[in-house]
Amino acid sequence: MRSPGRPVPSRAIERSFWRLIAGGATTEDAAAVVGVSMPVASRWFRHAGGMPPINLAEPSGRYLSFVEREEIALLVAQSHGVREIARQVGRDPSTISRELRRNAATRASQRGYRAGVAQWKAQQAAKRPKAAKLAMHPQLRAYVEQRLSGAVRDAHGRPVPGPNVSWAGRRQGRRRDRRWGSAWSPEQISHRLRVEFPDDKSMRVSHETIYQSLYVQSRGALRRELTACLRTGRALRVPRARSKGRGKNFVTDQVRISQRPGEVSDRAVPGHWEGDLIIGLDKSAIGTLVERTSRYTMLLHLPRMEGHGIVAPVKNGPPLAGHGALAVNTAIAGQFAALPDQLRRSLTWDQGAELAHHVKLTIATGLQVYFCDPHSPWQRGTNENTVSATPVLPTCPAGAWRSSPQSPRPSTPGRKRHSNGALPQKPLPVSYPRSNKPVLHRPPEPKQYTSIRYTQRLAEAGAVGSVGSRGDSYDNAMAESTIGQIKAELIYRRGPWRTLEQLEFALFEYLDWWNHRRLHGEIGLVPPAEKEAAHYAALAEATA
Repeated sequence: MRSPGRPVPSRAIERSFWRLIAGGATTEDAAAVVGVSMPVASRWFRHAGGMPPINLAEPSGRYLSFVEREEIALLVAQSHGVREIARQVGRDPSTISRELRRNAATRASQRGYRAGVAQWKAQQAAKRPKAAKLAMHPQLRAYVEQRLSGAVRDAHGRPVPGPNVSWAGRRQGRRRDRRWGSAWSPEQISHRLRVEFPDDKSMRVSHETIYQSLYVQSRGALRRELTACLRTGRALRVPRARSKGRGKNFVTDQVRISQRPGEVSDRAVPGHWEGDLIIGLDKSAIGTLVERTSRYTMLLHLPRMEGHGIVAPVKNGPPLAGHGALAVNTAIAGQFAALPDQLRRSLTWDQGAELAHHVKLTIATGLQVYFCDPHSPWQRGTNENTVSATPVLPTCPAGAWRSSPQSPRPSTPGRKRHSNGALPQKPLPVSYPRSNKPVLHRPPEPKQYTSIRYTQRLAEAGAVGSVGSRGDSYDNAMAESTIGQIKAELIYRRGPWRTLEQLEFALFEYLDWWNHRRLHGEIGLVPPAEKEAAHYAALAEATA
C-alpha cells in the first residue's frame, strides 16, 4: 500500500462537512466549522460534483473509530499488552490484535502504530470501487453522449457541427451559447432507451446515473463538458437546501402570496392588481399593471436615465437603463396617484429586483405588495395573459421583446394560461392577426351586460336582458354558434382588413349571402330569407 503522504482529514470530518452542505451552508462556512482549509473544502465539493460521496449516517459501532485508535496508540506507546488494551478500550482482544497487525505504520522499515496512519489505511481498505455502467458499456455511452450533445444531422445524414461552447469548469456559460435547445435531457434519454431497445436489457440506464456520471469526476464515464448541454447548464449540482435559501432579501414571509387576502382570488372586489416588466432591446423596458376584476390595463413609462450609454455603469449604482427599483417605484406611484383608495388595495409582483423598495411604495400609496413564489408565473395569470396578447410595441421590435425572468417558459407554444393558471383544453387552430397599433384595450365582456346604454336600449325595445353565470354560454348558444361560424368562415379566412370600413363591408356582404343566397340543409336547402317569407305567407293564408 502506498504511503499516505500528507495527513488526510478523517471520514468523520468529511461527513460533518457534507451534512452542513446538505443543510444549506456555503462551502466557506462549512469549511470554517469543520476546521479544514478553503482549498480542501472547495476541492471536495468540485470533485464530488456537489453530491455527498459518502453515507452521511453515523457508522455503527462495529468498526473502530478514530477516537478509539488514538487511545490504542497511547496505550501501545505505554507498552501495554493486547489484552490490557482491549480491556481499557472495551473491544475484543482479537480486534485489537488485528488492528495492530493490519494498520500499523511501516515507513522506513520501522513498524509502529499511529492513529492517523491507521485511520487512513482502514478507510482505504473499506473502499469498494465499482466501475460505472456507462464506462463499461461503449455502445450505451455513445448513445447517451450523442443525445446529450444534441447532435444534428442534415438530410444526407452528415453531422452538423454545433456552436463551440466554452466550458469554465465550475459555472455555466452564457444562455445564448448553450446547446440545450436541441439536446435531450437525461430523463428523455432514459425513457427513449426502452423504446428503441425493447429486447436489449443492457441498454438501460437511469437519469440519475447520467447526472452522476456528469457531475462526479471520479466516475470517468461521460465528458464533463457535456454539462453545458443540460437544461440548467450548471457544472455542479446545487444542494436542495441551498437553492431554497436563495430567495430575495426583500421578500419576507409577511409579503408572500400565501399571505394575500382571499378576496383577491375571488375577483369579486376591484382594486387588486398584477404587475410585471417587458424587457426589450438594449435593456429597454415598459411596465404593465392589470386589474384582476375588470382586466383594465395601465402601462408604466420607464425612460432612460441621464448618462445611459455614455457613463460607465457603477457597481451597486442605479441602473441607467431606467427600470431600477427607484424608477419603477416612481412610475407605479405616479399611475396610482390618480386612482381612488378603493382601487388601490394590493399589487402582486414576481420576485424581480425592480420592486426591492416595495416598503416605500406601500407607505407612499397605501398599496399592499405581495410577491409570487419563485418561478411561478401562473400566480399572476391575468398579467401574463395580457402581456402575451399585447401587440408588439414600436419600442420593442418584433421578436426582440420578452417578459421578465419570471415569465413562463416557451414549453407550451400557442397556449395561453387561464387566470387561475390552468391551460386551456385545446389550442385554437387559427388566431386573429394582431393589430399594429400600440394600444392596450380591456376586454368588454365583464361589463357589457351592465352598461347604462345597453340597459336603456333594452327598455326602449321593451326587452328583458338575460344574463347567465360567468363562463357559461349555453344560455345564448345560438348566438355563440353563429358568431363562431362567422369568425371561422369570414374573419380567419378572408382577413385581415386595413380599415374598419372594409371589415364592415365584408361583414354586410357575408350576412347578405347568409340570408339570401346560402342554402341551409336544416330548412330544406333554401335560403333563410326565402324560408321566412314562405312561413309568413302560410300564416297569412291560414288567418285569411
